Amino acid sequence: MRITGYRTLTTVQEWGRPVGDANGVFADGKVSVPIVVVETDEGLSGVGIGPHVEIERIFAAIEGEDPRAVTTLYDRMLRHTFKAGHAGPVFGTIGALDTALWDIKAQAAGQPLWRLLGGRDRRVPAYASGLDIGLTDDELVSTYTRYAEHGLRAAKLKGGLDIEQDRRRLHLVKEILAEAGQGRRPGLMLDVNEAWTRKQAVRHVCELERTLDLIWIEEPVRRWDAEGLAAVGRGVRASVATGENLTGLEQYRPLIAAGAVDVVQTSAVGGVTHFLRVSALAHAYDLPVSPIGNSPLGLLHAATSVPNHLTSELQDLWPPVGVSVDLHVEDGAFILGDSPGLGLRVDEQRVQPPQAPPVDGPNVRPEQAGRRLLAATDGVVPDTVNLPLARAATASRNSNQVSPTGRH
Repeated sequence: MRITGYRTLTTVQEWGRPVGDANGVFADGKVSVPIVVVETDEGLSGVGIGPHVEIERIFAAIEGEDPRAVTTLYDRMLRHTFKAGHAGPVFGTIGALDTALWDIKAQAAGQPLWRLLGGRDRRVPAYASGLDIGLTDDELVSTYTRYAEHGLRAAKLKGGLDIEQDRRRLHLVKEILAEAGQGRRPGLMLDVNEAWTRKQAVRHVCELERTLDLIWIEEPVRRWDAEGLAAVGRGVRASVATGENLTGLEQYRPLIAAGAVDVVQTSAVGGVTHFLRVSALAHAYDLPVSPIGNSPLGLLHAATSVPNHLTSELQDLWPPVGVSVDLHVEDGAFILGDSPGLGLRVDEQRVQPPQAPPVDGPNVRPEQAGRRLLAATDGVVPDTVNLPLARAATASRNSNQVSPTGRH
């Protein structure tokens, strides 16, 4: 079997509500989703979700090769970016191609990828992650109610701009999950997307921890600041989680060596091979790993085969437009199917590219990030509603809800 070509597509994730973080919000809830399809001379094709940056140069490393030699082809792609480096979206392009090759390899073997990689259990524990900083309290209640209806009992909220807003919103979600779990203590995490300095991080989290038990604080300071992440970890009770924006083992090594990370994260666009290598490195230090991304399908399959997987991020309950996935969500977990490969199919007739690429939103770091003297919304967090009203909304939230079951 030989790799003969590739196609690139771009579709959209339609959230139906604002999504974002401390850096900004996509008000229309539409997020671009790039896709790479790798073709072979035997009619098999594999799908990877990720960027297309410099793909012609990177694809040259694997063209004409046997796609089943996935891990060595991954290293060939890294070598083809030697001079300019493989950081940022270039790393995402390598990851998308790598994921597509794993898809082909598992299809050729007639097995789902989780089985090919050595997984025993198709169930992958999940936590809810609504990218929710742009929601009012009522909208927050409605959103996490839907997650709770699918058995999710742990949730990660976006925050970092205002202590009292974060405290109130975390307590609202805690009430929703606790009620759904019949009083069982839920798990709570906070993600601030590198919005703080070291001292801001410790002050903010310690104040929250007066009334809340946080499992982790995610990306409290800049992603490369090993000393700062370690300082935050020493100053708070919560674990420090980071890694979704790191590219390559060389960026993880100094953080792990400095004791700067407690939960090691990898992004879905980093690819399967990257996740497996990071997981092995983390396991050598007795650290858990946690995949990040909107239904990080390739990493979910890989997570079944590593001994230190903790939990995986569940963002939207539905796939991107034109994409179908052989998995469903129940009892707080992804349940992977038996389709050969990833179990991901793209209906190219239904793919809907976005009208125009956004020029702002969560991908643009605000000028005042890390230099805010007072609590600030920067137009991100909406005006809040009255807390008793929000709690009333919690009590009556099921009156107009339609379960999304079956639209995974």
